[in-house]
Amino acid sequence: MNLDRRIISPEQFDAVIFDMDGVVTRTAHVHATAWKKMFDNYLAERAKRTGEDYQPFSVDKDYNRYVDGKPRYDGVRDFLESRGIMLPEGTSDDDPAHETIRGLGNRKNDYFQQALEEKGAKRYETTADLIAQLRKAGIKTAIISASKNARAVLASAAAADLFDARVDGLDAEELGIPGKPAPDVFLAAARKLGATPRRSVVVEDAQSGVQAGRAGDFGLVIGVDRVNQAEELAKYADVVVKDLAEITVAINGCKKSTDNLPSILDRFNDLTCQLKHKQAAVFLDYDGTLTPIVDRPEQATISEEMRQTVRDLAGHCTVAIVSGRDRRDVEKLAGIEGIYYAGSHGFDIAGPAGKKIEFQQGNDFLPALDQAEQALHERLDQIEGAQVERKKFAIAIHFRRVAEERCPEVETAVDEVLAGSKDLRKTGGKMIFELRPDIDWDKGKALSWLLQKLELNRRDVLPIYIGDDLTDEDALREIQNRGIGILVRDEERATHARYVLEDTSDVRLFLQTLGNYLEELNDL
Repeated sequence: MNLDRRIISPEQFDAVIFDMDGVVTRTAHVHATAWKKMFDNYLAERAKRTGEDYQPFSVDKDYNRYVDGKPRYDGVRDFLESRGIMLPEGTSDDDPAHETIRGLGNRKNDYFQQALEEKGAKRYETTADLIAQLRKAGIKTAIISASKNARAVLASAAAADLFDARVDGLDAEELGIPGKPAPDVFLAAARKLGATPRRSVVVEDAQSGVQAGRAGDFGLVIGVDRVNQAEELAKYADVVVKDLAEITVAINGCKKSTDNLPSILDRFNDLTCQLKHKQAAVFLDYDGTLTPIVDRPEQATISEEMRQTVRDLAGHCTVAIVSGRDRRDVEKLAGIEGIYYAGSHGFDIAGPAGKKIEFQQGNDFLPALDQAEQALHERLDQIEGAQVERKKFAIAIHFRRVAEERCPEVETAVDEVLAGSKDLRKTGGKMIFELRPDIDWDKGKALSWLLQKLELNRRDVLPIYIGDDLTDEDALREIQNRGIGILVRDEERATHARYVLEDTSDVRLFLQTLGNYLEELNDL
């Protein structure tokens, strides 16, 4: 069973039920504004009549505690009771000027309708992306809302077609469904989808919503922290995220697929939202990311434009190149000052001003690598196009230039050499095999270790990793729950990345855009 609460798998779940305001649509601030306008006007009028002290409605304190996520009339009643004000209930068709619970609720609705008509509603694109992934995986989706305006809001936000079922304020009134924190609205949505609560996920941004999800015994409750209330959401949610881009979907046992991930260039606002209170740390693969893949590894020279772009970015944040190449090799090819270099998949690291870190355990495997290198030359030097590239802590066997009918000979030779060494293991990449020390070490472990050694393993740091190869998947997996993973797309396959770029030109454009953004941010 999958224990990662940020991964939704069809093996575990049949349905995901989303709250509307603040999760799917960007209308929570419109509601908050309408609530404040209604309560402030009423409280000011009341203070003039009664001589009571006028204390305005607080969006920061009162909205989340008393009205967010609740049916409108419940919100009116609960807030007024918090101020010691008891009013008649009234009826649903009360005039907005009437001093009743329902009259004030209708007044709030008028304010909301006016704001919605003037400004319209927008959807969270990262939520729409997640829903597309869920539906592709065969997981049904539903939308719930306490609002009787849900249909209009969804239509305004171009989000009506994202869901298989809807339970809104009109349904709740017709069916007599109590509001949150009672779980009934979520249970009704699950029934509409034909799903059991234990095989359903609740996604909520309100405290009353996550409480309802827990009360309904749902299989997974995800809290979306839009207004810095993570601690309150965590009391009932299984996991709390800042944005639903942090949630991934397992498709046929894999994560996302490269053919339907969005470009980070199109979703750059997703990144800037996460960088508002964090500093960036950028980790880059070399071959296929900063320079195109070439037939001979020694010809992989970086362009001067890319070199200057990386150099400029390093002036605003920590930048490191993490490569399977030898550290000295990639340092020479890149030729960029002021950044860190992690060679041999992170065994050998050097940084600005001569700072050097080496994963010492790798030295124990040097004799085995020496023997394997000699044996590989004996078997492969006779095959035209085959190239044995010795690195300090690994051996790469390139067969891009080998005739197709002789490629099996290359793999056979590699396997024979590997069979003679108990200290090495074989990995693969783009038209290469690689022999590495047989220890639990890869680019993901290297990235985690590097973050720790550079004192970047902090909540106020957002790591960003860009790579293109299968060997980069270890780093993309490592970073997926705490940073941004970006894949330079070359073929359709499963990936742990969240976004894609099409080629090295896109990489340079993204790095340039990020550098410009960080420069503007630092100037504020």
